Amino acid sequence: MTYIKQMKHKFITLITLIVISVQVNATTATKKVLMVVSGYGQQQGEERPGYEFDEFTKAYSVFKANSIAVDIASPNGGKVEAGKYDPKKSYNAKVLADEYIMAKLNNTIATADIDAKSYDGIFVVGGKGAMFDLPKDKALQTLIADIYQQQGSVAAVCHGPAALVDVKLIDGSYLVANKKINSFTNVEEKLFGQKWLSSFEFMLEDKLTERGAKFQSSEIMLSHVAVDERLITGQNPTSTVDVALELVKSMGLKPVIEKRDIEDKTMAVVAKFLSGDNSAIELLQNESEQYYLSLVGMYGFYYLKTAETDKHFENALALMKVAQEEINNPSLDMKIAKTQHKLGQEASAKKTLNTLLLAKPDYKPALDMLKTL
Repeated sequence: MTYIKQMKHKFITLITLIVISVQVNATTATKKVLMVVSGYGQQQGEERPGYEFDEFTKAYSVFKANSIAVDIASPNGGKVEAGKYDPKKSYNAKVLADEYIMAKLNNTIATADIDAKSYDGIFVVGGKGAMFDLPKDKALQTLIADIYQQQGSVAAVCHGPAALVDVKLIDGSYLVANKKINSFTNVEEKLFGQKWLSSFEFMLEDKLTERGAKFQSSEIMLSHVAVDERLITGQNPTSTVDVALELVKSMGLKPVIEKRDIEDKTMAVVAKFLSGDNSAIELLQNESEQYYLSLVGMYGFYYLKTAETDKHFENALALMKVAQEEINNPSLDMKIAKTQHKLGQEASAKKTLNTLLLAKPDYKPALDMLKTL
């Protein structure tokens, strides 16, 4: 009986030591990130553009999955307003149901009240609102410089790098000077930012380049992350998760990677195709239920606007055709027919137009084009 009691005591002691060890390790691994959002927005971006809620939720979800503590700041503090977003999207719905972080988001800390020493990293969320108030926030500039100079990590995505353009280090140099950087590009701005473009004081790509940054980018709306030691920047909303994961790694943690949402997963396949892997098209066709085909078609539509070479036009055509049946829109059908015609695919163009006319016999654009072929 005494032996059994001794063994029981040893077992309890062992379990206690394991629990203490896990707690110590968890404490050691705990990091803290400050997320910064624009406070410029009003009326869901209709009156004034705000921060990008999708970017906030995707990045926050990465930090939460990796047990990283998060605070949220904005230039003036208090409640901030995002641009228009879809609350039903899975990644947004999950965060909207998180009462803890939503309470922080509804009462952000003013950047002037933040102590840089409390944070291991900072993540600046994008959205067009970031172009209006973040570059002018002197407290934020000091905060970013202090976190970086105390060996912390600085990350920003999409329009978030607007917060970096006037950040100077203690030696008087710009933080971004001679570093690999990216952000929402001039091309993306002209394609997707027309509503507020005339109100911007500068083009972000141009301003970063002017500050001496080594600007780099990928095709429109594809994930691209520039990492230069402890400075991490992402090109667009598609880059958000990758930027957040790089920030986790930069803070010395091995990131826990959650399942990608269908949009990011789809864009990754588009990127694979545009890099020259034609099997990506077959993947989209054969496993269509796993991807967002309408997004593929819309991407092809916008990619067409940037096309310069035959290869570009062929890529745009392939992407539009993958989603043609799913979208079922005469405007897309006409774009497909015109692209086929431009590439000298006359028989295919006629087939596209005749198929369209079977559904819409009086569709004038198709009738007019058919007469020219």
